[in-house]
This record gives sequence, structure tokens and C-alpha cells, in this order.
Amino acid sequence: MSARDYTPLDGILMNFDTALRTLFGSPPQTGRAHPAAQTEEGALSDAEQKESARLMRINHTGEVCAQALYQGQALTARDDSIRETMQHAAAEENDHLAWCAERVAALGSHTSYLNPLFYLGSLTIGVAAGIAGDRWSLGFLAETERQVVRHLEGHLERLPKADAKSRAIVEQMKIDEGEHASAAVASGAADLPRPIRDLMTASSRVMTSTTYWM
Repeated sequence: MSARDYTPLDGILMNFDTALRTLFGSPPQTGRAHPAAQTEEGALSDAEQKESARLMRINHTGEVCAQALYQGQALTARDDSIRETMQHAAAEENDHLAWCAERVAALGSHTSYLNPLFYLGSLTIGVAAGIAGDRWSLGFLAETERQVVRHLEGHLERLPKADAKSRAIVEQMKIDEGEHASAAVASGAADLPRPIRDLMTASSRVMTSTTYWM
């Protein structure tokens, strides 16, 4: 059986479905074991529970942004192998998205109310990066993942020691994000200019500072 040829309308509807699943539904996961499945729940004070929830909410929004970014880049990728790299990373980010959402709920809190806004912004950035060319798109992916790894390292320092479940999730996320960065570099990622890297860092700070509270 030959592969189906999708019309532009099909593409629009599929991407709209992806957005809805990311923001409000349950996007498809890879089927990997949950990193905290065998981890016992630690005893947290009210203050520790609230802090963990806020940090995991930030991580959840980061995964929402990642999905939008990869979606935008895959839409404009010129090379099929590059598109597959984006789609593989997006599939693992879906795991992260689900793990973070579950953890935020278990900690008695909610995901960020600002997620639709951040999704739209990240989708726009992803499309723009893809239009610039595959090497630049991969460079943006690699730098994003490097910054995410540093961000997760900071969260591991801030998460309460007793919150073993959140820590197990973040540890696995850190491993995956590092692998995504390495895959992008191996695929030919360009080195981004310093001003762009600085702008990415500043944008990340805006996201983390707002979603911590909202």
C-alpha cells in the first residue's frame, strides 16, 4: 500500500490537533517506563510541596514550548532526515510533558495558565528557525537543549531532597535533552551567534519567572 499524500488542509488539521493535544489533551507517548514508577513518595512539608509544584510547572511549560518549537521546525525542514530528528525529539518530549503534568497534579497544583501564549510564541520561533535553513534550525535545537540541561541542573539543586519522584523525572529529562543536543550537533547544527544565544536565555527567564507563579 502506498503512503498517503496529505493535502495542505490535512497538514493544518494535523498540526492543530497536535496543538490541542499538547495544551489540553494527552499527546502520544513513546511507551517508556515512567522514571519515578519505582520511586517511593517522600514526606514533604507544605512549603516543600508548593515549591516542587512550582518548579515542575515550569518544567511542564518548557515541554509545551519544546513541542511547539519542534513542530514549527519540522514544518519548515527541507531535509527528511532533519525532519525525522525533530520528530524523534518531539516524541520524547511528549513523555516529559506527560510526566510533568502528572507530577504537578500529584503535588496538588495546576499547569501554567500561560501555556497557550508560550506555545504560540515557540511555534513562531520554530517556523522562523526552519525557514532560515536546516543547519540553523539544528543549531537552535542544540542551543535550546543545552540551555534546558543547565536549567534542569538548577532545578535539581532547588527541588527538596525528599521529593524523590520529581527528582527522578528531572534526571531522566536531563539525560534525554543532552542526547537531543548531541543528535542535533551530529546532524550538522550551526553554532549560533552570541546575541541570539543571549536572547534565548533572556526569553527563558521570562518564561520561568512567570510560570513559577502562574
